[in-house]
Amino acid sequence: VQLVESGGGLVQAGGSLRLSCAASGRTFSSYAMGWFRQAPGKERELLAAISRSGANTYYADSVKGRFTISRDNAKNTVYLQMNSLKPEDTAVYYCAADSGAYWIEIRTTTREYDYWGQGTQVTVSS
Repeated sequence: VQLVESGGGLVQAGGSLRLSCAASGRTFSSYAMGWFRQAPGKERELLAAISRSGANTYYADSVKGRFTISRDNAKNTVYLQMNSLKPEDTAVYYCAADSGAYWIEIRTTTREYDYWGQGTQVTVSS
């Protein structure tokens, strides 16, 4: 599967962005999906994950209540709605896909993801 992120950019603190990740190749519903970010000098961290069905989600504490992950299997796309953005949210954001999950299973570790997008930059100014 090929993954292409879009929707990043520059936003003021308190603002919102919606990231999209379009998938092509194998049937999109075959993959559990996740959104990650990596800031300069820091490790890549999982922000949110969603099961193949879309029914189950996971959020890191750092974004819980501010970010929402969703997916549209008919459109082969996963989204990350980001609200109340903070300067510390500045990073490159990546979507990733895992081909080994069951229908309602979510993946919460980096090593479980098989495919990665190229990333999109999000910059939050204070």
